[in-house]
Amino acid sequence: MSKDLFNVIVEESKQDLLFKQVLTDPIYAKTHVIINEWGEGLLERSGEAKKFIKEFQTTFNSSFWELYLNKAFKSLGFDIDYSKASPDFNLINKDNRRISVEAVTSNPSKSQKLEIDSSDGNDEDFLNESTLKLSGKIRDKHQLYLGDGKKKHPYSSLEHVKGNPFVLAVSPFDSKLAQTQNNTAINRVLYGLEPPKDYNLPQEAIEFMLNKNGKNVDLGIFTNDSYKEISAVIFSTTGTFGKAVVEAGTASLVRATRMRKIGIVEFMAKEGLDKIGRFRTQISDTYDIFSERFFSGYDVCGHDMYLYEGTEHTETHLDGLQIYHNPYALYPLGEDDFNGYEIIHYFYDVNKKSMDIKYNDNTLVSRNTITSFA
Repeated sequence: MSKDLFNVIVEESKQDLLFKQVLTDPIYAKTHVIINEWGEGLLERSGEAKKFIKEFQTTFNSSFWELYLNKAFKSLGFDIDYSKASPDFNLINKDNRRISVEAVTSNPSKSQKLEIDSSDGNDEDFLNESTLKLSGKIRDKHQLYLGDGKKKHPYSSLEHVKGNPFVLAVSPFDSKLAQTQNNTAINRVLYGLEPPKDYNLPQEAIEFMLNKNGKNVDLGIFTNDSYKEISAVIFSTTGTFGKAVVEAGTASLVRATRMRKIGIVEFMAKEGLDKIGRFRTQISDTYDIFSERFFSGYDVCGHDMYLYEGTEHTETHLDGLQIYHNPYALYPLGEDDFNGYEIIHYFYDVNKKSMDIKYNDNTLVSRNTITSFA
């Protein structure tokens, strides 16, 4: 059968609204070739193509995330063993070591629009809801690894998984604001850390929060050995449909945030002491940069938030990918696993009870696209 994801095999009444929008709206036509290219190999699995295409056309988000990851893992130089259907990805690194990856998305209760509105997504209710959704999805997959009595063959029982690092690849698709999360919600879930109030002070810890039923939900699951079976979490808010829009070059407006890390000498030469703090740089009527700079050891760190026309924006497929390492992992990732210039690595120092971040200058952490100014 055809491997074209947009060759309709599902009757219209059963098509996901987002799929239908991508399929029929002329402004998204250029994304079709790109998304199909992401699926090379993934759609070659024996007997899997029709099933995958049907899921893509009826549910969209979870399949889209797998397509994004498939391309990302290839870009990182992994071989992928497509002969194994479970978990989602069975990776082989350059040293012939295997890594097992299961993809998971937090999804909306009903279909959402592809584009976001202008809200910044930082209000407390949004953060709390995002935290609970991510926590629940990770908990469910952990149970599937261990065995919850429902899955006939839990991941831990599979011979091709035993002894491998087991990684969850998580992305929020749960609301039109999901792409604005940055990493605040996942920091709570994995390391139990609140967003920083002052970069000169340690981040406040949060151990649990209440769900809608009034029950405690544990946070900071990587600060102890309760999730030792999960070696790491891959996280991204940019592996959403906006990635295909950007790669197709059809975004009208882009908002993107990049982390900055500049040596003090270089900073003084290029920007100067008066750029410590928050400031705005207006490049043109349609191009603004909102920046923050602060001293951090021998570096000046911070971020730049760009708001500009889509023609000004470029990014790679790996831009926005983040890796959270579990210090208690039974089978930890190697230092060179998922190693790319664009990728941010997070580590938790169990003695200092703080998060260490390894990243390069101008690393993308969030990006939103709008394909029309109307």
